[in-house]
Amino acid sequence: MIDAIQFGSRKIDFRLEYSDRKSLGITVTPEMEVLVKAPADTSMEKVKDKIRKKAPWIIKQQSFFLSFQPKTPTRKYVSGETHLYLGRQYRLQIKLGEPESVKLKGKFIEVRASEKSRAKDLINDWYLQHARIKFQAIALPLIDKFKKYKVEPSSIVLRDMPTRWGSCTPKGKIILNPELIKAPKGCIEYVIIHELCHLIHHDHTQRFIDLQTKEMKDWEKWKMKLEKLLA
Repeated sequence: MIDAIQFGSRKIDFRLEYSDRKSLGITVTPEMEVLVKAPADTSMEKVKDKIRKKAPWIIKQQSFFLSFQPKTPTRKYVSGETHLYLGRQYRLQIKLGEPESVKLKGKFIEVRASEKSRAKDLINDWYLQHARIKFQAIALPLIDKFKKYKVEPSSIVLRDMPTRWGSCTPKGKIILNPELIKAPKGCIEYVIIHELCHLIHHDHTQRFIDLQTKEMKDWEKWKMKLEKLLA
């Protein structure tokens, strides 16, 4: 069941599920959906009253997840178009020829392609190769830091995720969005530290926030940069 409440100027949509549970619970998913699970005999009035009381926390959680939503606009992959790499803007220079290649040259990403339609695939492959190398190099010292908490990810893998920058599985695998290679190093460190903190605290509790702040005092600055960068 889908419904909504008004909290000040903000409308909070929520999905309500009834079950045989004894108490009412509210969660915010990484996709920013508000999910309410309630005992079968709970009135809608009581549900909405609970959501209003929890509204500041709900809004805070939704804002928290906002930085994990890539917003890269559609690209045409033509000469003169700007593309990001590690937080810096570069202009595309597409030249026809072989062998095919992608290289950084000054303020340009120079692409040599057998035909113009190949430019997109060549650039995406180039981003992916660099993401594998850079993420590993950035992650290793951070993983070493977290060994003092007796935790270590089982692996770090790259996966396209339309609504998230990173995630952590229950078995300790950290998944990173290769699109992060377009962000500055500090943003990449923030996402990795965020996921490493999840090896210790699985929810976004105050203890989680405290740990993240202890390991990266300026994380909010990098979170904001990430929110704005690929808008």
